[in-house]
Amino acid sequence: MSIAKTKKTQTTVRGRGRPRSEEIQQRILQATYEILNEVGFMALTIEGVAARAEVGKPTIYRRWSTKAKLVMDAFLSAVAPEISFPDTGSVKEDFRQQTQKIVKVMNSPRGEVLATVIGSGQMDPELIAAFRKNWLLPRRDDAKRVFKRGVERGELRSDVDPEVAIDALYSPLFYRLLLKHAPLNEAFANELVDVAIGGLEVSHR
Repeated sequence: MSIAKTKKTQTTVRGRGRPRSEEIQQRILQATYEILNEVGFMALTIEGVAARAEVGKPTIYRRWSTKAKLVMDAFLSAVAPEISFPDTGSVKEDFRQQTQKIVKVMNSPRGEVLATVIGSGQMDPELIAAFRKNWLLPRRDDAKRVFKRGVERGELRSDVDPEVAIDALYSPLFYRLLLKHAPLNEAFANELVDVAIGGLEVSHR
């Protein structure tokens, strides 16, 4: 048998074998995200995820020790790539574009998932801890890096605590997401950035 035929045979056998670990992980995350959208966090079960992903429960538990960690990974795998920061050369524009991305996510079905996770987390310490660790803190770290970039460029004041600035900018988004007392749209995002970041800009007059 030639080398070419041998390679072809090996490829065929490998293709018919067990799914790769990455494929299994993606199936589990997709199944989790679908069920989370359908029934919410409280009603989601590992048994249901395993059945939809066509894997055994031990396969899931080998990768995620708790339901909360699984849910957060599933949510982040679907959302995180869409809310990254640009580098436009203007820190105010960076925050404007990224805030608009978040508003877009919040206005999609994923926004309801996010609201459900936050709400359910008030009764589930593991879930809210996973939310803080996997969603909140990494997002805040990204925002602090952009804020620092603005200070280094001389665009933003250096005497402001970045933690306070980030709270001032992002908290209103979650306020409107959860309470729905007013529109959560691009116009609101733009005005919010103008107020929160505009008030931190260095005056060159």
